Amino acid sequence: MKVAIIGGGAAGCFCAVNLRRMLKDVDITVFERANRPMAKLAITGGGRCNLTNTFEDIGQMKEAYPRGFRLMERLFREFGPRETMLWWEKEGVKLTVQEDSCVFPCSQDAMEIVGTLARLMREGGIEVRTGCKIDTLPEDYDRIVVTTGGSPRKAGISFLEPLELKVVEPVPSLFALNIEDKGLHELSGTVVEDVKIGIAGSKFEGRGILLITHFGMSGPAVLRLSSYAARHLAEQGYKATLNVNWMRGANEEEVRERLRQYAREGKMVTNEHPRHLTARHWQYLLHRAGIAESQRWNALNQKEMNRLTSVLTADTYPMTGRYAHKAEFVTCGGIALSEIDSKTLALKRFPNIYAAGEVLDIDAITGGFNLQAAWTTGYIVAKNISQQ
Repeated sequence: MKVAIIGGGAAGCFCAVNLRRMLKDVDITVFERANRPMAKLAITGGGRCNLTNTFEDIGQMKEAYPRGFRLMERLFREFGPRETMLWWEKEGVKLTVQEDSCVFPCSQDAMEIVGTLARLMREGGIEVRTGCKIDTLPEDYDRIVVTTGGSPRKAGISFLEPLELKVVEPVPSLFALNIEDKGLHELSGTVVEDVKIGIAGSKFEGRGILLITHFGMSGPAVLRLSSYAARHLAEQGYKATLNVNWMRGANEEEVRERLRQYAREGKMVTNEHPRHLTARHWQYLLHRAGIAESQRWNALNQKEMNRLTSVLTADTYPMTGRYAHKAEFVTCGGIALSEIDSKTLALKRFPNIYAAGEVLDIDAITGGFNLQAAWTTGYIVAKNISQQ
C-alpha cells in the first residue's frame, strides 16, 4: 500500500509515525510545502509546546472546542488526552502538568517534540519531501491523507476543488484585540487574574488571565473570547463593544458591598483597593469612574460609588480590530464535518481520502486543545487505514 500525507505538521507527522507502527508493509510519503516539517509545532506554546491538556477544568467539550466538539467527544473514546500523554511518555518525553491543567514537556522545549517525531519518521523509513507545493491530488497512491492545517483562505486547499467538497469559509481565531485607549496602553504589561470579558449584545464571553498590551488586550481570557466569537467578530468587521469585569466575576451587589466596607474604614481611595489590581491599574480605573485620587472612601457620594461599581463590573471598551501578528495561526473553518465519516475521518464520497487536524472544521481555545485535536485525528486516521 502507498500512502501520501499532504502536510508535514503535527497531525500529518503523528499520523505517519503511527501508521508505520500499525502497518509495516506500507510506503508512506509526507509532502510539506515549507522547507522543513513541523515548523509551526516548533514555535507553539511560545516555543515550549503546550502538548495537550488534562481537561480537568473543562465541564463540557464545547467549552474547549467551539466547533467540532461532538466529533471530538466520539474520537476521544479511542484516543484522548490520557492516551496522548502515555504515548509521549513511552517515547521518553517526560511531561509536567501546570496548575491550569496545561501539559508541557518537562524540558519546556518544543524541539524535543519535533525531534522525537522526526527521529521516529527517520527510523520508520518515512519519506519527507519538503518545499513541495501540492496543486493537484497526487496520483499512484492507494490512500491520501490531507493534513495541511488551517488556512486563512479557501485557496489554501484549492487542490481539493475537483472533489467539490463543502468548505466552511476560514476566518482567524485566537487573536488579541485592538483597543484605542491611551490610558490603557500605558498599563502595557499589566496582568490581571480571573477577568471576565464579553461582547455587548451577545452571549460570547471568556474568562481567565487578561494581559493589557500596548495595543489593547490579550491573554487567555481574550483568546478564549476570540475563539468562541471568531465567526461573529469576522461578520462584524472586528468592531464591537467589550464588557470587562475586573472583579473576578463578582456581581454589582457583591462589589458594592465591598466598596461600602472600604468606606467604613475611611482610608484614601488610592490606598485601599482590591489587591488583585495593581496600584497603577487601580488609579486608571478611578480615573475612568471620575473619582479624584485625593478623595477618601467615606467622602464618596452615591453617584460616585455607582460609577465605580459599574467600571469594576461592566467596564466598556470599543474594539477597533483584531491584532494581526505573525504568530497568529489558528483558523476557524475548513472542510465541513458533514463531508467526513465520523468514525474513520475518510471523506464520505471519496473513502480513500482522509483528513486530519486543523484542515477540518475543528478548532479550540488556547491551552493545548488544538494540538490534542491534531494528535487524536492523526491517530484515528492511521488506525483506520491500517485496518483496511
